[in-house]
Amino acid sequence: MSANEIVLRPAQETDAWDISAIHIAAIKALPATFYSQKELLAWRNYRDQPDGSNIMKSLKAEHFWVAVEDDVLVGFASYIVDELIALYVHPKYQRKGIGRVLVNHFCYQASEQGIDKVLTNASLYAEGFYSRLGFTFIARAPHQLKKGIIVPVTKMSKKLDLV
Repeated sequence: MSANEIVLRPAQETDAWDISAIHIAAIKALPATFYSQKELLAWRNYRDQPDGSNIMKSLKAEHFWVAVEDDVLVGFASYIVDELIALYVHPKYQRKGIGRVLVNHFCYQASEQGIDKVLTNASLYAEGFYSRLGFTFIARAPHQLKKGIIVPVTKMSKKLDLV
């Protein structure tokens, strides 16, 4: 698969279940290398099964874009203005350029609005991915998950060329 076969579109309410399923599957596929199993469980909101209700709330507050291949939702990104909030690709579709396409879309949308720098809080797993896309390290920072669990993340930024 090439990045040219990926279709991006704004998320719809009917995508909430699939978005939740991707979020859960992506986190379940991670080894307990940087975070404990307890932390990974909290990161997926203590869910083993998709629940679109939490996603529905976020859809109202954030910009959500989904990546679709052959009518299958395979990944998503959410952002608010200049901050990438979430980026997840289903494990079956990872390492095919989908995450890169979603991040590039976010950066393009920001630059079209006159924003010259974007931010994200990357999981420790994703730090290398974002570095390869031109993001730079700012600092390690605490990130609060459900039930007060705090995990370290990497604050990162990327300077943009304005469109």
